[in-house]
Amino acid sequence: MGSLNEYMSEYKKQIERGYINKAYKGLMEFIMNLRTHFKKKYQDYYVSGNIYYGYMDMTYFSFSPRSLRENGLKIALVFVHEKISFEVWLAASNKAIQTKYWKLFREKWGSKYRIPSSTKGYDSIVECTLIENPDFDDLKGLEDRIEKGTLKFIDDIQNFLSENQ
Repeated sequence: MGSLNEYMSEYKKQIERGYINKAYKGLMEFIMNLRTHFKKKYQDYYVSGNIYYGYMDMTYFSFSPRSLRENGLKIALVFVHEKISFEVWLAASNKAIQTKYWKLFREKWGSKYRIPSSTKGYDSIVECTLIENPDFDDLKGLEDRIEKGTLKFIDDIQNFLSENQ
């Protein structure tokens, strides 16, 4: 493991090459456009005002129906940088709510989606990988796949909660 100075030297070299800059800019524009698409199309859902850009670990925004928000829950559309994948997560507004629902899903959910082994160190309650290795040459197709997968995930979560609360 190197020093911060060594990392910054390598970072500078990579920035000078130009690929990271262009990829990151294109990715952020896609996520901003995706957020705008959800906000315009699903006006009865809450869409966060901001995008969390992260530390090149994850970038996300929330997109949540009223029924989940009333319970302190939210849906996060997440790009995981290390995996180059899009995921959708059920998350909570605080740790107490996260723990409550994590226990419910852990006890009764089964294996349809991933449930973290603990709430410590995790922001999610339930996770689903929507797209691994996305095709950024077909942004409309990518948007459509993310939208369909997200709506299916929300529907599954809402059905589970209506049956188990």
